Amino acid sequence: MCDENTEAERDRAGMPVARRSFTALAGAGALAASLPVRAMAGKSVKGRDVSIQTADGTADAYFVAPATGKHPAVLIWPDIRGLRPAFRQMADRLAGEGYAVLCVNPFYRWEKSPVVSATSDFNDPPVRERLFGYLKQLNKTLVDTDAKAHLAFLDAQPEVDTKRKIGTTGYCMGGAMTIFTAALKPDRVGAAASFHGGGVGTDKPDSPHLLIPGTNAGYLFAIAADDDEKAPNEKLRLKAVLEPRKQWHEVEVYAGTMHGWCPPDGRVYNEAAAEKAWSRMLELFKASL
Repeated sequence: MCDENTEAERDRAGMPVARRSFTALAGAGALAASLPVRAMAGKSVKGRDVSIQTADGTADAYFVAPATGKHPAVLIWPDIRGLRPAFRQMADRLAGEGYAVLCVNPFYRWEKSPVVSATSDFNDPPVRERLFGYLKQLNKTLVDTDAKAHLAFLDAQPEVDTKRKIGTTGYCMGGAMTIFTAALKPDRVGAAASFHGGGVGTDKPDSPHLLIPGTNAGYLFAIAADDDEKAPNEKLRLKAVLEPRKQWHEVEVYAGTMHGWCPPDGRVYNEAAAEKAWSRMLELFKASL
């Protein structure tokens, strides 16, 4: 899972910092991020920066949807590096698949996005200390506050088909947030996908996975191989609560991957495994939204 030791371990191992473009994932249809309309997966999409009023302040976020029509909504919880160009492009790609997508800044209480700018680096100790300081304050109560506002925002958008269920995805720290979101609005959230999610199935009495029986969502848990090595019982706990349910579910450890392998701007990005996880997410959404 993502903790203060993860990046330090990679530093000691001499692992280089990758600098990758998301266009390798999105394909030739991806246009420059500065354009208001982009062609993704055969659909024209249009995105905009938005501000969402929560009980604790104003959250900055990015909303993108197909240029025409109404579509099922998806809420994206980013990893600890937050809302940034890679996640905007991931949102664009998902919109190109026919979804109205909101990608949020989970650290808005302390800093506007991008919390890791082009002139800073997550691998610098001061940057990591700042981000993990934010994360330690971001408890379930605050996530619930934000999820309530984000879901309400989505349902108020003309591009959203409110007759369809909402999906949510989360990366790293966002994995648990997908479960919290599904538990907050079980009548509204129909799918939750966690990619190398941290602490989603622990042995603690407040483990997020214990909320799953009270939800109505389908679930995808795509687990990094090195996370599984550190916490081999997590997948078993997840399967134990998922298998008795009728909803679509899948728990898989992705061989050869390291924590954080899905975002294309990460130092351990694994394109083949990320594409597989992306395709499984689309299957979950197809079955559940």
